Amino acid sequence: MRRWLLPASLIVGLIGAWQVAASTGALADLLNLESFLVPSPAEIAESLWQNRTLLGENAWATLKEMLLGLCCAMVAGLGFAVLMHLSETLRRTFYPPMVVSQAIPILVIAPILVVWFGYGIGPKLWIVALVCFFPIAVNTLDGLRSVDPGATKMMRTLDASRRQVLWRVEAPTALPYFFSGAKIAAAFTGIAAVFGEWAGGESGLGVLIHQDSAQFETARLFAEVALVSALALALFGLLALAERRIVTWR
Repeated sequence: MRRWLLPASLIVGLIGAWQVAASTGALADLLNLESFLVPSPAEIAESLWQNRTLLGENAWATLKEMLLGLCCAMVAGLGFAVLMHLSETLRRTFYPPMVVSQAIPILVIAPILVVWFGYGIGPKLWIVALVCFFPIAVNTLDGLRSVDPGATKMMRTLDASRRQVLWRVEAPTALPYFFSGAKIAAAFTGIAAVFGEWAGGESGLGVLIHQDSAQFETARLFAEVALVSALALALFGLLALAERRIVTWR
C-alpha cells in the first residue's frame, strides 16, 4: 500500500485540482478558451459512460492492434537478439540499420504501409511491431552479452554445448532484460496504434480521436485518450505480472 499511496495521492490531487479549475471556468480563462473546449473530469467520465458502446467497440479494435503488434515485436525482437548474439557477423550487419531505423519518423512510414497493405489490420500491426521491436531487441541483446564470463567458463569445463550454455546460463540472465524492453515497448503500443489508425483506418480509437478533434468534441476526445492510455497501462501491468511470475530468481 505504501508503494501505491504516493502516486495515487498525486493523481487524485491533480484530478481534483483539474475538476475545480474546469468547473469554475478558471482553466478556460487561463488558457483563453471557450469553456466547452476545457472539459472537467466529471464531464469526461459522463461522456465515457454515454458513449460506452461506441468507445468499447473501437477500443477492442485498437486493443487487438496493440496486443498482436506487441506479440509480433516480442517474437521478432527475441529472435533477432539471439541471432545477433550467436553471430558476430550478423550483429555487425544488422545492429547499425536497426539504430538508423529509429531515426525515421513513424508518421512517414505509416502512410506508405497503408498504401502497400491496404486499410485492414495489417498496416497497424506493422506499425506497432516496428515501434516495439527496437527496445525489445536491444535490451535482450544487452542481457545476453552481460553474462558472467566465469559462469560461461564453468559450463565449458563441464563440456556443455553451445545450446546448453545459451539455455542454462545466457537465457536466464537475459530474461529480465527482455521483460524490461517489452514493458518499455508496451508503453508505446497505444501511440503506435493511433498513428496507424490516423494513416488509414476504418475503426479504432485513433479514428474517433481524429474525428472528434475536428468536431471539437473535447469531452469524448479526452475519454478516448484516457482509454488508449488505460490499454497501454494494462499491457504494461500484464508484462510486469508475468515477469514476477517467471523471473522468480531476480
